[in-house]
Amino acid sequence: MLDKLRSRLVHRGPSLLRTPVKLTPFALKRQVLEQVLGWQFRQAMEEGELEFLEGRWLSIEVRDLGLKWFTSVQDNKLVVREDAPADVSFSATANDLLMIAARKQDPDTLFFQRRLVIEGDTELGLYVKNLMDAIELDAMPKPLRMLLLQLADFVEAGMKHQSAPESNSVGEPC
Repeated sequence: MLDKLRSRLVHRGPSLLRTPVKLTPFALKRQVLEQVLGWQFRQAMEEGELEFLEGRWLSIEVRDLGLKWFTSVQDNKLVVREDAPADVSFSATANDLLMIAARKQDPDTLFFQRRLVIEGDTELGLYVKNLMDAIELDAMPKPLRMLLLQLADFVEAGMKHQSAPESNSVGEPC
């Protein structure tokens, strides 16, 4: 019963979040994204590993949430905008992006399964993908890391347990 509920939450959860995400003002989304990205990439910024994004724009779309933003590096700081001329675009579902972030899915595997779509400047896309591969979870702030890993474990378990089709009283699928 709990496995079935978890599976439904994992599969339908993003669609339930779509409306609140859409109604949230972009200024608030930008503030949250810049804070989380700043925490995550602080060390990479300090070590100059994000210089390749200076003056270039990466579009990230979470398809099932209807969430899209553009990020770049300006004055040695990650910035987020609602719209910009994208040099490269990454697109995937919330669950797939979560699994990549938690190191439970390989970006290459999802790319070849067409679950992670990368379009635009191939070289820049490769830099971004390699950066995703190189992210060390231990470098992430502990509260964020713990939340990410717990959520990823929940999603992973929900993805493994596929809900059986429900049936009506005569045994026919609903």
